[in-house]
Amino acid sequence: YRKHEWDKHGTCAATLEVLNSQKKYFGKAIELYQHIDLNGCLLKAGIKPSSSYYKMTAIKEALTRFYGVTPKIQCLPPEEGEKAQTIGQIEFCFTKELQLVNCTALEGGSNPMQAHLKLGTSELSVCNDTLPTYYPSEVQ
Repeated sequence: YRKHEWDKHGTCAATLEVLNSQKKYFGKAIELYQHIDLNGCLLKAGIKPSSSYYKMTAIKEALTRFYGVTPKIQCLPPEEGEKAQTIGQIEFCFTKELQLVNCTALEGGSNPMQAHLKLGTSELSVCNDTLPTYYPSEVQ
């Protein structure tokens, strides 16, 4: 997994001094991950991993209010006979200077490969704002 991430994203990041080795790249990723503290932010908004459902708009608003930027949230569609989608991935976007930036600002030039990330067997896709949303405890 690490090799794949490095080959796909890291070799591009390696043009930057702060990210020019695998150690720096993954170290910085962990640092940013801890700094962002998604679970902590969502908890403050009363949204916790659980069996109850949330509105996607409430989740988006909480994240946008907290971080000042719009993340990209991807979901697994409802299972057969279910009504709720499940959050599969929450992506934050950074400039080359590692400042948070709206993910929507990158749509035009973003890497189309991102649409094919998988969690388990299902394809992830952009979450539907109108479906009830399940927030599992192991979101990446």
